[in-house]
Amino acid sequence: MVGKMKAVVGVLKDTFSFNDLPLSERIAFAAFLVFVFFFPWIVHTSYPRVVMIRFLLFAMYGLGWNLIGGYGGQVDLGQAKNVGFGAFATALMITWWGVPFWITVPVGITVAVVESFAVAYPMFRLRGHYFAIATLCVALVWQKLFLFWDWTGGARGVELPIKSAPNFTYMQFGTIGYHYFIFALFMAEFLFMNWFRKSKMSYELQAVRDNEDAAASLGINVTWTKVKTYLITAAMGAVGGSFYAVYHLYIDPRCVMQLDLSILIAMTAMVGGAGSIWGPILGAAILIPLDMYLGALLGGMGFYGIDFIIYALIIMVIAAREPRGIWGIIERARRRGYVLRG
Repeated sequence: MVGKMKAVVGVLKDTFSFNDLPLSERIAFAAFLVFVFFFPWIVHTSYPRVVMIRFLLFAMYGLGWNLIGGYGGQVDLGQAKNVGFGAFATALMITWWGVPFWITVPVGITVAVVESFAVAYPMFRLRGHYFAIATLCVALVWQKLFLFWDWTGGARGVELPIKSAPNFTYMQFGTIGYHYFIFALFMAEFLFMNWFRKSKMSYELQAVRDNEDAAASLGINVTWTKVKTYLITAAMGAVGGSFYAVYHLYIDPRCVMQLDLSILIAMTAMVGGAGSIWGPILGAAILIPLDMYLGALLGGMGFYGIDFIIYALIIMVIAAREPRGIWGIIERARRRGYVLRG
């Protein structure tokens, strides 16, 4: 019993402790949290609040993808299917049977985890770009199935019944309520990642990423390590999908299971810095406002598609100059003394 209590205390300490990080990072993150917490009261129009909610959602997506893609080094281009499983589980159960939101979330997670477990072992026999193509193909198959199945609403999608807000049973609020709801989900996921990066599983996963043969010689079960991480990534994507369903109150396979979503989730972590806890947050902070503001600005001026070109150029420049993303640039500047070390 004493040993179990010490283990629990150790997990809680790793979850909530940031003492291993430089002081400058802790101060910057504290300032970020204060800014996000008070953001709905700083701005007075709806659009910036919508952008912030989308930023937090994609920061969540990126943190989840960072497990398998950053720490695991496996490029997953099928995360949208897990978002779709969570979104459809929530939307269909609320629409058909009036099931409370909090019951639909674990159902969506279970569906995503079971499906991911079923395809994980054959897919992890592949490496590199072959694995990426396999994840992409599996996601596209699921999208097509959901498009043609009548019970999922097909191409028509699913429209959730509107409740009087605020409603904590079905998690329907105004914009400010959704802001704090997604902020709470983001913090829960971030704290999990803070625990994970210091866990035994993280070190095993990074060993597998760096050299699978060497990791196996040390007694690490290479395949099971990757499968476990893939399942956790699937679960985190499903949680984001459940939020998406109650936030938009309408879903269809083209909005929650499309290839563009999988790529944007991956790029969020890769541009920010895959394999670091801050990378997905930085990537979402750059890509999401850029996408929403630049697209609206240029579209309003009649320059359709220019925003995608600028978007792609930024990604290519970062990838060419620093493969470790924005966080890699910050670390390089820190080594040269340009950034406060803390």
